[in-house]
Amino acid sequence: MLGFASTADGIANTSSKLEKTRLLATYLRGLEASDLRLATTWMTGRPFSLNDPRTLQLGGSSMWKAVAGLTGADPEELGRVYLKHSDPGDWAEEVLAGHTRPEPTSLQEVGTAFAEIEAANGAAPKLERLTDLLGRLDPAAAKYVVKVMANDLRIGLQEGLVEEAVAQAFELPLATVKRVHMLTGDLGETAVRAQAGETAAASIELFRPIRFMLAGAVPDAAEALERMGGKTVWTEEKYDGVRCQLHRSGDRVALYSRDLRETTAAFPEVVEAGRELGHDLLIDGEILAHRNGKVLRFFELQRRLGRKVVARKLLDEVPVVLVAFDLLYLDGEPLLDRPLRERRRLLEELHLEHPFLLARFDNASSAKELDRIFGETRERGNEGLMMKNPESPYTPGRRGLSWLKLKRPLATLDCVVTAVEWGHGKRRGVLSDYTFAVRDEENDRLVNVGKAYTGLTDAEIATMTEYFLEHTLVDHGRVRLVEPDTVVEVAFDSIQRSARHKSGFALRFPRIVRLRDDKTQKDIDTLATVEELYERFFGGESQTELVEVAEPGT
Repeated sequence: MLGFASTADGIANTSSKLEKTRLLATYLRGLEASDLRLATTWMTGRPFSLNDPRTLQLGGSSMWKAVAGLTGADPEELGRVYLKHSDPGDWAEEVLAGHTRPEPTSLQEVGTAFAEIEAANGAAPKLERLTDLLGRLDPAAAKYVVKVMANDLRIGLQEGLVEEAVAQAFELPLATVKRVHMLTGDLGETAVRAQAGETAAASIELFRPIRFMLAGAVPDAAEALERMGGKTVWTEEKYDGVRCQLHRSGDRVALYSRDLRETTAAFPEVVEAGRELGHDLLIDGEILAHRNGKVLRFFELQRRLGRKVVARKLLDEVPVVLVAFDLLYLDGEPLLDRPLRERRRLLEELHLEHPFLLARFDNASSAKELDRIFGETRERGNEGLMMKNPESPYTPGRRGLSWLKLKRPLATLDCVVTAVEWGHGKRRGVLSDYTFAVRDEENDRLVNVGKAYTGLTDAEIATMTEYFLEHTLVDHGRVRLVEPDTVVEVAFDSIQRSARHKSGFALRFPRIVRLRDDKTQKDIDTLATVEELYERFFGGESQTELVEVAEPGT
């Protein structure tokens, strides 16, 4: 494990991508297959591969308790060191120094410990196994074990660089490694195949979810059309649901979410209908809450998410459909390399029936047409518009120019900052996460509606950090309540009901547009404005706020 830690330190200590790749390639080249699988996976910052259904189910509080138990440090000291680093791994390394009994520990032993923690039933057994693992590690190794368990190495090693390192280590074209990774959804498996010279046989395997194709974001229709080469594009309404892969073979049907976790149990009606499809296949689509031919709001769908058993009452209250927009595998043949136009034809020929629907698409060849279609879909309450090149292949896990999404803020709100939080990674040491509020005029109070940590420049954040330190009302360590006199303009994609905030609402995907030095607290928007926007676009049962979905063949 110390070899892994030493390599990771070397990667963290250089800003050169070429050097990061070289260091990792050298390390991977010297590993046996079983260690190679683990090390490659961990270098992506995960304890298990992306398509492995296992999760540690081990929160930060458990890591805190394990470290506190080993060191005997009081909470105040642990908190002081954590604020110094704002990184759980760096924190663990410092506070564990001199408090463990290091013994040689292999990658396999750490991997076994991860498996035992995952399998342990209950918080106490998990904590016991974690404490045992950290107690026998050198603090330098514990640093990276904690980082992996926290799902974030923070060493400047993006997944693409790990792919490059695998290609370099085993003298393969990068395109080959990327393709195997696309098909397997598992970078550890990809590395093992690369080492063994078994990359040619890689293919889609049903019930091993592959990564989803992603869309790049564009701010306006003209840029979208330009990026697509000025050609006619397909447009689809961007629904407010959850992305889903459906795998079907024989009587077995499984559903997988965007993070490749199985969600089969949450949508039994889709699974039951999937068994009747009559083909072995893999469909890419979107799960939506859907009643009487109309799409319901996301907050309705949330009631179904994450459930292992769905009661009959909930099935009746929140029925769902799977809106299919791509077909990636059919009766033994992967379709990734076929053009979207052909994949769509094959999808239509399946003659899907409820609860399966086909995504409606339209054609656009000018920015004016795109703006018109975008305006219509936003009026119907959708998030935005998808644009696709009908000649494009399906490229899992990649953002390119073949799929684009046009999402403009529904509106902006002027809000006042009520609390700030110390940042992470590159932003540790500055107050970069802002909680913000609007005014509840009826009760004459400020009520929070969200938190944002993007939109300001590093210089603005540094300046505001100094200001907030001087204008703190209550210091809770990581979080500070501040004088409510800083106004920010906040953009967002939608509004949802929320029991978390006293306002009763939360902005989805908020980001700060700018600081409003020209405004004071009395100029901020009100809770009534938030309620009005919600009712107009996201609440109720009006025609404006519901979306018709195309039936198959339309």
